[in-house]
Amino acid sequence: MRLRRLTLHTVRLPLVSPFTTSFATETEKETYLVEAVLDTPAGEFTGWGECVAMAEPLYSSEFLTGAVEVTRRWLAPTLFAVEDLTAETVGHHLRPVVGHPMAKAAVEMAVLDAQLRSQDRSFGSYLGVVRASVPSGVSVGIQDDEATLLRVVADYLEQGYARIKLKIRPGTDLGPVAAVRREFGPDLPFQVDANSAYTLADAGHLRRLDEFGLILIEQPLGESDLRQHAELARVLDTPVCLDESIDSAEAAADAISMGAASIINIKPGRVGGYLEARRIHDLARAHGIAVWCGGMLETGVGRAANAALAALPGFNLVGDISGSNRFYEEDLTEEIVMHDGVVDVPTGPGFGVTVDPAKLARFTESVEELRAP
Repeated sequence: MRLRRLTLHTVRLPLVSPFTTSFATETEKETYLVEAVLDTPAGEFTGWGECVAMAEPLYSSEFLTGAVEVTRRWLAPTLFAVEDLTAETVGHHLRPVVGHPMAKAAVEMAVLDAQLRSQDRSFGSYLGVVRASVPSGVSVGIQDDEATLLRVVADYLEQGYARIKLKIRPGTDLGPVAAVRREFGPDLPFQVDANSAYTLADAGHLRRLDEFGLILIEQPLGESDLRQHAELARVLDTPVCLDESIDSAEAAADAISMGAASIINIKPGRVGGYLEARRIHDLARAHGIAVWCGGMLETGVGRAANAALAALPGFNLVGDISGSNRFYEEDLTEEIVMHDGVVDVPTGPGFGVTVDPAKLARFTESVEELRAP
């Protein structure tokens, strides 16, 4: 198979409400979709991928315009030169380009979607999923006050979401957590996410979260702080989950061996793609480490693919597989629907969703087409 064309569609979608974490407040999602045209034995097929890099390098070192540039200058030319390209070899061919897992993941995703469509095969079938639907959790950003927080959480629970995750940061942690636990009781599946907002010096403060019976605390310390996370895990009763620290299967193996995490949040874009995400799933499952699928405010393209990934057998905790309407009034694909606390795994070819040309055009900021020589 040969990659003939990559088209980068930079889009900007307004969020239904601001989303505040420990490092930023987002009011819109700026991203780009990768449209890949693959020449296969069955003819030419088009696949779609999505880059999860943020506009600014606040969650990770990657950022949107940098991902576009590295795709334009290095990733696309490298893959155009490959005579027999498959999704399974994209990562191998791109290894000489150091870093940039989010840019690489978007390209691999588009090639994988096109490849599966040429085989009339669903992503779920390709992965070997074991469930037709996955439980749907929701991520709640930092709110202005306690009353607003409780109202927002109540609304999500009324919609049927199966788990609440609350963003926290120093000064906005114990109070909101206590309020949610007090209002909704001890049986609410509840966890928190710090996005690297604390240091090991905060261990005593973080221990106070133990009294609230949380499922986990996600990424309390810096992304490079595996040793410190291992130290923190020894003094907390609340399980420590790693997110930003896990950017590859190798990083996951290191974290597991050091005791830095008993749970891993697998985000395909962050780790370099869905094939690497599956490798991390397999590694964690072999070592008895719980995993769940996180979200990066994906459009329907990434949201559909995440639902399939989360249906693998090792995903034993509720992930951030929310419905499209959690973030967007209008998605770029058909709406991903949360119903009865679950999201269905798409069964159509490829990732099982279709990018709507009219919607794409409405939200597009720019288009760049890259062609094989």
